[in-house]
Amino acid sequence: MDSTQPPVPPTDAREFQASILRHVRYSLGREWGEISGRELFQAVSLAVRDHIVDTMLATEERYRERDAKRVYYLSMEFLMGRSMGNNLHNLGLYDVCKDALASLGVDLEEVEADEVDAALGNGGLGRLAACFLDSMATLGVPGFGYGINYEYGLFQQEIDNGWQKELPDNWLALGTPWQIERPEEEVVVPLYGHLERMHDMDGVENTMWLGWKVLLGVPHDMPVVGHGGDTVNVLRLYSARSSDEFDMSIFNEGDYVAAVRRKMESETVSKVLYPSDSVLKGKELRLIQEYFFVSCAVQNIVRTYLRDHEGFGAFPEKVAIQLNDTHPALAVAEVMRVLMDEHGVEWAEAWDLTRKTLAYTNHTLLPEALERWPRSLVERVLPRHMQIIEAIDAAFQAEVRERWPGDEERVERMAIVEPGDDPYVRMAHLSIVGSHSVNGVAELHSKLVKSDLVPDFHEMWPDRFNNKTNGITQRRWLLASNPELADLVTEVVGTGWVTDLDVLRGLEPMADDPSFRERFRDIKRRNKQRLGRIMRETVRVDSDPDSLFDVQAKRIHEYKRQLLLTMYVMHEYLGMVEDGRRPVVPRTFVFAGKAAPGYWAAKQHVKLINNVAQVVNTDPRVEGMLRVAFVPNYRVSLAERIFPAADLSEQISTAGMEASGTGNMKFALNGALTMGTLDGANIEIREEVGEDNIFIFGVRAEEIASLKQRQAYRPAELYERSPVLQRVVDAFDGALFSREEPGMFRWIKEGLIQGGDPFFLLADFEAYVVAQEAASRLFLDEDAWVRKAILNVARMGKFSSDRTIRQYASEIWGVLPETTPEPSPSPEPRVEV
Repeated sequence: MDSTQPPVPPTDAREFQASILRHVRYSLGREWGEISGRELFQAVSLAVRDHIVDTMLATEERYRERDAKRVYYLSMEFLMGRSMGNNLHNLGLYDVCKDALASLGVDLEEVEADEVDAALGNGGLGRLAACFLDSMATLGVPGFGYGINYEYGLFQQEIDNGWQKELPDNWLALGTPWQIERPEEEVVVPLYGHLERMHDMDGVENTMWLGWKVLLGVPHDMPVVGHGGDTVNVLRLYSARSSDEFDMSIFNEGDYVAAVRRKMESETVSKVLYPSDSVLKGKELRLIQEYFFVSCAVQNIVRTYLRDHEGFGAFPEKVAIQLNDTHPALAVAEVMRVLMDEHGVEWAEAWDLTRKTLAYTNHTLLPEALERWPRSLVERVLPRHMQIIEAIDAAFQAEVRERWPGDEERVERMAIVEPGDDPYVRMAHLSIVGSHSVNGVAELHSKLVKSDLVPDFHEMWPDRFNNKTNGITQRRWLLASNPELADLVTEVVGTGWVTDLDVLRGLEPMADDPSFRERFRDIKRRNKQRLGRIMRETVRVDSDPDSLFDVQAKRIHEYKRQLLLTMYVMHEYLGMVEDGRRPVVPRTFVFAGKAAPGYWAAKQHVKLINNVAQVVNTDPRVEGMLRVAFVPNYRVSLAERIFPAADLSEQISTAGMEASGTGNMKFALNGALTMGTLDGANIEIREEVGEDNIFIFGVRAEEIASLKQRQAYRPAELYERSPVLQRVVDAFDGALFSREEPGMFRWIKEGLIQGGDPFFLLADFEAYVVAQEAASRLFLDEDAWVRKAILNVARMGKFSSDRTIRQYASEIWGVLPETTPEPSPSPEPRVEV
């Protein structure tokens, strides 16, 4: 057998069943009748992993045989979710496994439910990275993720008396069958120490980094299965371990407690995702985290390259490194350090290689989200890197001065290290200067990066900037999470959509087919019933599957404007109980999302939503017409239940503040209509689905920019002349939604009126109410609503992460697929259902 070819997967349920039973006995040491649900999950996973490992090894052999260029995707987050179902679908083994378990009296869905979400990310950034890995493997792109193997994820969210309560998310407590530890490939990561000028054996003076402390990075490989099972790439995650030699020196001095303490401090680096950086100790740990995974990745990348190549002349032709936001920005300095200090490459060549190899993706326009590190902190933790950064900065500033003589203000704006008495290192500037490509993640976002965020850099290097609109993997977000709709789609257009989402266009004629609309509507209703059971079990809220499910599920943040939807709920409730107005259609409002532990305003919004829910859900005057649920602990596996159930998708960020969004794509792909501002990818979604099939409202990004520039926004005037606004805003000042502590939300009213309303809620509120009323009227016409929902699904082809990755591969990385899988057999498209 050719070792570069993937093995043939088992097609016989009996063969798969035998593999499961073998692992029960020999991997777990159990008899079949003795195992727990968790052990059954482990046994099934190990049976699946057997085939994955075979393909993973064959994939690596194929890459080496072809000397393929490799892509390394560096990200602080990879929100992978559960792996079993996704792997089974991509391997084509889902039905085989289901039959194998059924013959043993076991339901595969129950086994899947025993898997804990891999808590390696926070939200959209990490989930995007996971979708990209899926697409790279599916397309046969040699793409590898690098990150941190967090022992604790962001946090488990509970709601206690309406307040968010954060609990540890120790997702690795029981281990995971999806990781393969590689202790023999550990990496030494230096920290702290000092610099000295010394002479080498040839008498040449060099800077030496001495006296550093040591961390060890131990890799854990998580296989990433491409659809069709031909390619299995790897996500390599590093756990921090203390150096045995360093700790033993303390131990041998007789201080056992100090030795153990030092070991625990070292291993804190990979304990938790995003420690609070509100205090210096937290900032230092977060900086160390960012350097730790970057150093591990760069050293491993170089080691892999040198395994098959001599010298670094071909490095950019064989290696592409993508920085997912500014968290991996230290890769610029680390590549330089490794090339120069460990391999003797001269500065000019090292800098040329670094720039040609690295590329940077920007994900935010919010100034507070652009990382800046105190120069003093960077110098103390990473003295060699600070020296390299300052040398890069000096050369770059000279380049700017040569281009714009006498323009020192521009030099200061563009400097990597801010001038002043307490300078900061601008990580976005370091990423731009050290990369050959800078991309945004939606057309509007990429435009604003060039015009508003870093216009000086765009003027200097216009060809370096480009757009790569984000995408999602349809394998996870339709095939696996919404199987009934996936089957219905396949009946009409065949299976081709699984790897070519543009095939969904074949659904368009079915929007006018009454039978198809009825089946589509029935599937949506069953998905709403499924989500309804979750809401009943978790927050004891009953819901009507025939009501309009109006959903906002995303990270809680002021710019994402959960507050705007809450204000609309308050408006509807007050109109019903004070004016006797009945809503056009019954509504179930569903909120889900986590607020960062240190984000006071966001946590207050969580409390507000839950207080409003408590009032609305216990008032008999609105029973059957209005329900509100905040579903706790938002995560990938919960999202897989929420997206298929939504009728209306709330994408209502302040225009110009959301880079792209990917939740908007997942909702639309599952047949939800979008309620949105002209922000992020909403603009492109409108272009694809058509203006008649989306609800758009609110001031535009350029209007907001103009109002800010002219200081012309007057929220108090809007409040004074609008009775509708007054009633809702005044409710924050009373006790209706804060009976335990009257006036606890007064700060919201003050922020909206006296505080300048920085997120333009009052500017958009009345237009939002009008758009919501239009949505209600449309929902009354079932056929019209479902027709538009079907067209949303049919026109989502552009938003596959496969398209995004093809663009990255051809336009940034210069990478070609290293396999050409045979297309899946596809039945002839049906035109009748």
